[in-house]
Amino acid sequence: MHDISGDGGILKEVVQPGEGASIPPNASILIYYSGFLEYSDQPFETNRDFKYPRMMKLGRDMTLVGLEQGLLTMQKGEFSRFLFQPLYAYGDIGCPPLIPAAAVVLYEVEILDFLDSGQVDDFTMLIPEEQNAVPLSTLLEVVNTLRSFGNRCFNQRRYDDAKDRYKQGLVLLGNRETHGDPEKQRIKSALLPFYLNLSLTELHLNNPRKAVKYGNKALEIDSSNTKALFRCGQAYLELLEYESAKSFLLRAQAKKPFDSDINNLLMKAAICCKDSLDKQKEMYTKMF
Repeated sequence: MHDISGDGGILKEVVQPGEGASIPPNASILIYYSGFLEYSDQPFETNRDFKYPRMMKLGRDMTLVGLEQGLLTMQKGEFSRFLFQPLYAYGDIGCPPLIPAAAVVLYEVEILDFLDSGQVDDFTMLIPEEQNAVPLSTLLEVVNTLRSFGNRCFNQRRYDDAKDRYKQGLVLLGNRETHGDPEKQRIKSALLPFYLNLSLTELHLNNPRKAVKYGNKALEIDSSNTKALFRCGQAYLELLEYESAKSFLLRAQAKKPFDSDINNLLMKAAICCKDSLDKQKEMYTKMF
């Protein structure tokens, strides 16, 4: 192990090197970690039981000053061990009943991913007038980071968190005062993936009516967008509005005639539509 604090308080051993840049201050990180007391092979805390660990914010979610300092020396994909003296861990008092007084602790940490969210934090603290004074390129960087956050939450099946990130991006883009057609077009291009992602997220949240709303918003920007047409078809199928589902899916099929997902869903919509009509016919026959 080598000393990274300069006083022997934090020792680090790199088990598996990472790659790329080191984690920046104010980043949001996705990690696996386990904490051990000296001479113990069972962790007193760990998040390795979770398939999708929670993304944590440096400066806010870290309980150990030593761990936060250690994380700043790490790269994506790295797996390292840190030995913390009490000053950098739980102090002379400890944290009863799990952590005894003046305990030396070992942490094993694996960096799954991280995002530099400092720019997002700084931007969202500005008042609307200040946000509009910032270059458009900066706003686009901020919303792209928010979309990346949302995508990570979505991939972890944390759909409500993903939805919040996507909607935050929509608000920032919607508040932007544009000057001229080129800026308006750049804003529209930035809005499109947010509407598509929200449509899919609402489907996973069992809100097909909202999925249709966001799908149609995407189609207002790009009327031939296959993903938007497919999302609307999915949503109308869940709403049992089979004719509408078929209409959107046929438009999607016209763009991608050999797409198996589109063709399979269109076949399902056609079968459901036929079954529904047969049931209606049977019901009317019994009535008369």
